[in-house]
Amino acid sequence: MSRTAPTCPCGLPQAYENCCGRYHSGEAAAPTAEALMRSRYAAFVRQDGPYLLRTWHPDTRPPVVDFADAPRWTGLEIVETGDGSAFHQRGTVTFRARYRGGVLHERSRFVRVDGAWVYVDGDFIE
Repeated sequence: MSRTAPTCPCGLPQAYENCCGRYHSGEAAAPTAEALMRSRYAAFVRQDGPYLLRTWHPDTRPPVVDFADAPRWTGLEIVETGDGSAFHQRGTVTFRARYRGGVLHERSRFVRVDGAWVYVDGDFIE
Protein backbone atom coordinates (compact mmCIF):
# COMPACT_ATOMS: atom_id res chain seq x y z
CA MET A 1 0.00 0.00 0.00
CA SER A 2 1.42 3.41 -0.94
CA ARG A 3 0.95 6.57 1.06
CA THR A 4 -0.01 9.72 -0.73
CA ALA A 5 1.04 13.14 0.47
CA PRO A 6 -1.73 15.17 2.09
CA THR A 7 -3.56 17.54 -0.23
CA CYS A 8 -2.86 21.21 0.34
CA PRO A 9 -5.39 22.99 2.58
CA CYS A 10 -5.65 25.83 0.02
CA GLY A 11 -8.00 23.75 -2.11
CA LEU A 12 -5.76 23.09 -5.11
CA PRO A 13 -5.36 19.40 -6.00
CA GLN A 14 -1.66 19.23 -5.15
CA ALA A 15 0.34 17.85 -2.27
CA TYR A 16 1.05 20.45 0.41
CA GLU A 17 4.82 20.21 -0.14
CA ASN A 18 4.43 21.01 -3.85
CA CYS A 19 1.88 23.75 -3.27
CA CYS A 20 1.78 26.15 -0.30
CA GLY A 21 4.45 24.23 1.58
CA ARG A 22 7.05 25.72 -0.80
CA TYR A 23 6.00 29.22 0.23
CA HIS A 24 5.76 28.42 3.94
CA SER A 25 9.27 26.99 3.98
CA GLY A 26 10.71 29.95 2.07
CA GLU A 27 11.77 27.73 -0.83
CA ALA A 28 9.69 29.90 -3.20
CA ALA A 29 7.68 33.13 -3.11
CA ALA A 30 4.02 33.31 -4.09
CA PRO A 31 3.99 34.57 -7.71
CA THR A 32 0.51 36.13 -7.60
CA ALA A 33 -1.84 37.73 -5.11
CA GLU A 34 -4.13 34.70 -5.38
CA ALA A 35 -1.26 32.30 -4.66
CA LEU A 36 -0.38 34.40 -1.60
CA MET A 37 -4.03 34.40 -0.48
CA ARG A 38 -4.19 30.61 -0.80
CA SER A 39 -0.89 30.19 1.05
CA ARG A 40 -2.05 32.48 3.85
CA TYR A 41 -5.28 30.49 4.21
CA ALA A 42 -3.18 27.29 4.40
CA ALA A 43 -1.00 28.99 7.02
CA PHE A 44 -4.10 29.79 9.11
CA VAL A 45 -5.18 26.14 8.81
CA ARG A 46 -1.71 24.96 9.87
CA GLN A 47 -1.34 27.77 12.44
CA ASP A 48 1.91 29.00 10.89
CA GLY A 49 2.20 32.39 12.58
CA PRO A 50 5.71 33.22 11.35
CA TYR A 51 4.63 32.85 7.71
CA LEU A 52 1.53 34.98 8.25
CA LEU A 53 3.59 37.74 9.84
CA ARG A 54 6.24 37.52 7.10
CA THR A 55 3.57 37.99 4.41
CA TRP A 56 1.70 40.84 6.14
CA HIS A 57 2.40 44.44 5.08
CA PRO A 58 4.59 46.15 7.71
CA ASP A 59 2.10 49.03 8.04
CA THR A 60 -0.83 46.76 8.98
CA ARG A 61 0.92 43.71 10.51
CA PRO A 62 -0.07 42.87 14.09
CA PRO A 63 2.68 42.14 16.62
CA VAL A 64 1.60 38.47 16.89
CA VAL A 65 -0.94 36.08 15.40
CA ASP A 66 -3.01 34.54 18.18
CA PHE A 67 -4.51 31.13 17.44
CA ALA A 68 -6.10 30.72 20.90
CA ASP A 69 -9.67 31.08 19.62
CA ALA A 70 -8.96 30.11 16.01
CA PRO A 71 -11.84 28.51 14.14
CA ARG A 72 -11.50 25.12 12.52
CA TRP A 73 -11.14 25.99 8.84
CA THR A 74 -12.89 23.62 6.43
CA GLY A 75 -12.47 25.07 2.94
CA LEU A 76 -11.52 27.97 0.70
CA GLU A 77 -13.35 29.32 -2.34
CA ILE A 78 -11.79 32.05 -4.49
CA VAL A 79 -14.68 34.17 -5.76
CA GLU A 80 -12.85 36.80 -7.80
CA THR A 81 -9.40 38.24 -8.41
CA GLY A 82 -8.50 41.72 -9.59
CA ASP A 83 -5.04 42.29 -11.00
CA GLY A 84 -2.43 40.65 -8.76
CA SER A 85 -0.52 38.86 -11.52
CA ALA A 86 3.21 38.83 -12.10
CA PHE A 87 2.71 42.05 -14.12
CA HIS A 88 0.94 44.04 -11.38
CA GLN A 89 1.99 45.89 -8.23
CA ARG A 90 -1.44 45.65 -6.57
CA GLY A 91 -4.21 43.11 -6.51
CA THR A 92 -7.39 42.03 -4.79
CA VAL A 93 -8.77 38.59 -4.00
CA THR A 94 -12.35 38.03 -2.92
CA PHE A 95 -12.83 34.73 -1.13
CA ARG A 96 -15.03 32.68 1.15
CA ALA A 97 -13.22 30.77 3.88
CA ARG A 98 -15.46 28.23 5.53
CA TYR A 99 -15.08 27.16 9.11
CA ARG A 100 -17.15 25.07 11.46
CA GLY A 101 -20.22 27.17 12.12
CA GLY A 102 -19.75 29.89 9.52
CA VAL A 103 -18.12 31.60 6.57
CA LEU A 104 -15.64 34.45 6.35
CA HIS A 105 -16.31 36.42 3.15
CA GLU A 106 -13.64 39.04 2.47
CA ARG A 107 -12.12 41.15 -0.29
CA SER A 108 -8.40 41.29 0.52
CA ARG A 109 -5.90 43.82 -0.79
CA PHE A 110 -2.34 42.89 -1.68
CA VAL A 111 0.69 44.89 -2.81
CA ARG A 112 4.28 44.12 -3.66
CA VAL A 113 6.99 45.12 -1.20
CA ASP A 114 10.53 44.64 -2.50
CA GLY A 115 9.07 42.46 -5.26
CA ALA A 116 7.15 40.10 -2.94
CA TRP A 117 3.37 39.99 -2.55
CA VAL A 118 2.09 40.89 0.92
CA TYR A 119 -1.36 41.15 2.47
CA VAL A 120 -2.39 44.72 3.31
CA ASP A 121 -5.95 44.48 4.64
CA GLY A 122 -9.46 43.47 3.70
CA ASP A 123 -13.12 44.35 3.80
CA PHE A 124 -15.66 41.89 5.15
CA ILE A 125 -18.59 41.23 2.84
CA GLU A 126 -21.98 40.42 4.32
